[in-house]
Amino acid sequence: MRKLTDTWKLASHELPNRLVLAPLAGIGNWFVRLQAKRYGAGLCVSEMVSSFGLKYGDQRTHREFLRIHPDEHPVAIQLFGHDPGVMGIAAEIVAENGADLIDINMGCPVRKVCKTGAGASLLDEPDTAVALAKAAGEYSGLPVTVKLRSGNRPGERSGAELARRLVEEANVAGIGFHPRHASQQHKGDPDYDLAADLVDELGVPVIISGGLRSDEQILAAFERKGADAVMLARGSLGNPWRFERLLGRRDGEPTPSEVLDELGWVIDRAEEHLGTDRAGRYLRKFYPWYCETLGLPKRAAHELSTAPTTAHARAVLDRIAAPIAA
Repeated sequence: MRKLTDTWKLASHELPNRLVLAPLAGIGNWFVRLQAKRYGAGLCVSEMVSSFGLKYGDQRTHREFLRIHPDEHPVAIQLFGHDPGVMGIAAEIVAENGADLIDINMGCPVRKVCKTGAGASLLDEPDTAVALAKAAGEYSGLPVTVKLRSGNRPGERSGAELARRLVEEANVAGIGFHPRHASQQHKGDPDYDLAADLVDELGVPVIISGGLRSDEQILAAFERKGADAVMLARGSLGNPWRFERLLGRRDGEPTPSEVLDELGWVIDRAEEHLGTDRAGRYLRKFYPWYCETLGLPKRAAHELSTAPTTAHARAVLDRIAAPIAA
């Protein structure tokens, strides 16, 4: 039986284990990916990046979304868009900036993405979807993977059908499969049996994702469905130690001191990435994840989660740490 600690191949890349950090919209920047790598992730995928933003030279898109740390390789940059020509140019830019793989988002259910013809809307436009994947590979020279949903509406299997075409016609190197229909968003139980069917049928690696919030769920999905790897998404936020536990490198949850030190590292990296002012605003969505891991009482959790600046957040962390260190 395969184990999460086993090596595997994705195109020409030999990956050290079968844990993948999923693309996390608005979250998966370089330091979040680097954090996952530090705790053992074998591969990380970036937050989704606009192919149009890259083609038309949006400075913020280039400066912030294409930043890759030397220690996070191999890394995949995820692109979204609806125009094959634009996708090809964007993929070429990504390759020039040092990515190892390109992932294309064909599963995002958010309306503002779908209404442009990107994300999960591509499940209803399979010809365009295949053309996008082809263009990305041809322009970049990099292996291309695609992340899909099972369909857009209840009972649909358009994602599985598209996966077959992407492998056969666009020569994609792997499929990331989230077996919920897009209208479910992140609610309801994923249909992992559908994912298992794809594993049996496709000649490329299948990485499963969706609803994997606990160590037990992750292990069960991997062991029972035969997937080549599993993607950790929200289940790793504020708890990168999950990678270590799943790989057998640690037992149990982190100590409060470990969590506080790690959050300090996150604050430092956010300031490096965004500057002090923007980091203070950006990190407000991060703090609740660490409050949960710490098990903070409601008052302390509220104080940290609403910290207006990184200086305020550090002051709160110092107060939390004081009795621990005493």
